Amino acid sequence: MKRYLKVAIITMLAAVLVVGCSTKQENKKNTANNNTNQPAKSTKEDGFPNWGYDLQQTRNVPYDKITKDNVNKLGVVWQQDLAGWDKKAPNASEDYPVVVDGVMYVTTSLNRVFAMDASNGKKIWEWKPPSNVQDHLDKADLSLLEVVASRGVAVAEGKVFVLIADNRLAKLDAKTGKLDKIINFWDIKGMEGVTLENRYYETSAPMYYKGNVYVGSSGGDNGIRGFVMAFKASDLTPAWDKPFWTVPEKGKDWVKGKYTGGGAVWNPMAFDPDTDMMYFGVGNPAPDFFIKIRPGKNPYTDSVVALDSKTGKLIWANSEMENDQWDYDAAATPMVINANVKGKKQKVVVHGGKNGKWYAWDAKSGKTIYDGVPFVKIKHTPLTTDKNKAVLQWPGVEGGQNYATETYDPGTNFVLIPGINLPSLGIAAKDEKEVEQKNGLFPGTEVLPTPKGTESSGTITAIDLNTGKQAYQIKTKQPQRGGFTSTATGLAFYGELDGTASAIDIKTGKKLWNMETGGKQVMMAPAIYMDNGKQFITYVTGTKVITYGLGGKKSVTAEQTPQGSGKNDNANDGSSGNKEKAKKQPGNTAAPAIYKKSCASCHGQNLGGGVGPDLTHIGSKMSEQEILNQIINGGGRMPAGLAKGDDAKTLARWLSQKK
Repeated sequence: MKRYLKVAIITMLAAVLVVGCSTKQENKKNTANNNTNQPAKSTKEDGFPNWGYDLQQTRNVPYDKITKDNVNKLGVVWQQDLAGWDKKAPNASEDYPVVVDGVMYVTTSLNRVFAMDASNGKKIWEWKPPSNVQDHLDKADLSLLEVVASRGVAVAEGKVFVLIADNRLAKLDAKTGKLDKIINFWDIKGMEGVTLENRYYETSAPMYYKGNVYVGSSGGDNGIRGFVMAFKASDLTPAWDKPFWTVPEKGKDWVKGKYTGGGAVWNPMAFDPDTDMMYFGVGNPAPDFFIKIRPGKNPYTDSVVALDSKTGKLIWANSEMENDQWDYDAAATPMVINANVKGKKQKVVVHGGKNGKWYAWDAKSGKTIYDGVPFVKIKHTPLTTDKNKAVLQWPGVEGGQNYATETYDPGTNFVLIPGINLPSLGIAAKDEKEVEQKNGLFPGTEVLPTPKGTESSGTITAIDLNTGKQAYQIKTKQPQRGGFTSTATGLAFYGELDGTASAIDIKTGKKLWNMETGGKQVMMAPAIYMDNGKQFITYVTGTKVITYGLGGKKSVTAEQTPQGSGKNDNANDGSSGNKEKAKKQPGNTAAPAIYKKSCASCHGQNLGGGVGPDLTHIGSKMSEQEILNQIINGGGRMPAGLAKGDDAKTLARWLSQKK
């Protein structure tokens, strides 16, 4: 899941540094427009109270005002641009909004939190970490972080909980946005090494469950030791005796090499309120493509894991990929569902992996029910160390299903899976020395550009839980990056990378509604909620938040482009004080290699676009000097200095030839 999101030219890196609790003076500075707009009260059942609507993460809402017969009457009821409130507002494209008591909460990649009236989009407050963060960002090592997202918040007990990218958890007052408390993970006993300097960071949304806040860890490709941990919501003290570590301690079992490890928990957990069990997906082992120094099964990487949420003790774990050399995380959040399975009602956990296969297990025992149902093209072979012998691998490093959410429709007993059909050319390391030359960072070697003409598309696959077989599959023009939210009337809503929002009939797969958002990409699943008896659907794209309802307008406004200078306002350059000295790459590195390192995750492996715009014809729009200035100085949400010196010039010259 990480590669598409690596720190690169358009999406902002989300690392921030806060020391301890903010003072009262800082709280005042970090809270804007407090109580300017007071939303109408609504019950929790009318909103979208959790990241996946319910604790089981089904993203299936009980609302029925929008039906198959009237969905084509949807239009825009309100639209806001975070950049209109704050010109320096970073990208929020991967945020999954939460709506509680009539208030919508949206996060951006620099861990800013916006609260707005869900009925009209008016701003209530904005929170951003204290001002001392910026000094830290300017000195940071950009290469330490790969993912730039902040995927949402947890709202409970009158508080808003948000993860900060440099391994912190903040608690805000839900009404005012004032900071109540912030904790540093490295100050927690047993977590002393969880620092940005050691290549840990945070991208996920926290989860609240029965008085505790649950967090995971990002940075698996950097060789960190993945974990999940619980904190008491009341005071953010540890709720468990120690974290649950997804891989062994460094130097033990299979984690013996300098850069071995991994097992990040990139996305929120699911919970079963009947048993207090929690479930989450675990990322790939590291180094990604070089398995010689980590032979064997590498538990619990590429697995779905079940714990006792009260204690953090392991109950069961099931691997989706052993001997992984293709970066096939179990990245997405699992779902816990009561479904008809083989003619009987059964509580199951389901999950689609980056390996392109979908699984179902008994929720309590972990016993396999459906073992790897393919939903995208699968054709992979052991990776070569010779660039001239590299062959396309399906799925590619973006996976079959990435972080995007599935949904369950009880009416049809179908699960909808968001799929990606996009291969990649991965090259394995020749030896451990080559891995060290790249400082242990993904991929230890490189991913070559895919040949021109290689298909890049997506799929929507409906799986019948009763049989474990496909009910149907729809091909989409763009890879499915955001996922689905479904309703009681049998509709599933989703967005696409062309900036459109759509709805399909879950029973048949027929598209019933499609409309522009005004943004360039949609990389999240919408929040669907009720307000004053009316049903609404909200999408986030870039800095834009747009909400549709019955009888709304058919016109949209385009997303604004923030006017920042790049480095000093929208960029995030990682962390200072790196314990390991970075090893500089040769100054004459070929332009494609520079592009792959700095740009490919946002602009696509073959310049075709993704989080960032299509660059295949950039030379016909910008001169070499203009491109060079953009690379060096940044601008808008594009960070400065991702390539420097001769590398920047080489990259600019190469891109200017793309006409």
